[in-house]
Amino acid sequence: MNFLDLTLPSPAENLAGDEALLDWAEAGEGGPTLRFWESPEPFVVVGYANRVAAEVNVAACAARKIPVLRRCSGGGTVVQGPGCLNYALILPISPDGPFHNITQTNQFIMQRNGQAIEAALRAAGRLPDGAPAVVVRGYTDLAWGNKKFSGNSQRRHKKFLLFHGAFLLRFDLELIAELLPMPSRQPAYRENRSHREFLRNLDLPPETVKAALRQVWNARTSLLRPPWERIAALTREKYSLREWNFKF
Repeated sequence: MNFLDLTLPSPAENLAGDEALLDWAEAGEGGPTLRFWESPEPFVVVGYANRVAAEVNVAACAARKIPVLRRCSGGGTVVQGPGCLNYALILPISPDGPFHNITQTNQFIMQRNGQAIEAALRAAGRLPDGAPAVVVRGYTDLAWGNKKFSGNSQRRHKKFLLFHGAFLLRFDLELIAELLPMPSRQPAYRENRSHREFLRNLDLPPETVKAALRQVWNARTSLLRPPWERIAALTREKYSLREWNFKF
């Protein structure tokens, strides 16, 4: 699998980067890839079908000049920024493979990622024997004990899929509470807890998480030439446009 550690200058470019890798693979020009990025500035990302007015404190974002963008995949609304490590997996779809439908894809990837993070926590001495383990909660959440530290979503084409998500490592959780109201939909295990009560940081260095995921996905080949033209086109024609970001 290819490996790409690439944080682009703007929020729009970073979101475009994930979709561009999917399109590139679907077109037969790229292949399976694991990408990492971590935004140097905060921004809010709504899921494809989210209504901005319902899921975002728009006034607070405007007051702090924090942009609101929309991603190409489903799932809920999140806040990005320093201390939040993002990953994207571009994976092939085949009739007899582990990614042939949405449910099996979720189960396979979440279990694998959960095992990788639990091993990293144990190696770092953060998860002693008898401590709550890393578990898959809801459909695509990873939780440590009963607190969420990773949310994930996917977008599917005919031949390849994009599965991406974020890990709270050392993120400002107070910022999430300021910028996001309670979500309109929530998993049962949340039990109506506030953002402060529901979320937690892993308190791991990003390089530790990157190494764990690279190992579990066997991502060994550096991708030296990502699809720059497609990234630029998606940034310009989609992710920089209010018509896309505030479409709902």
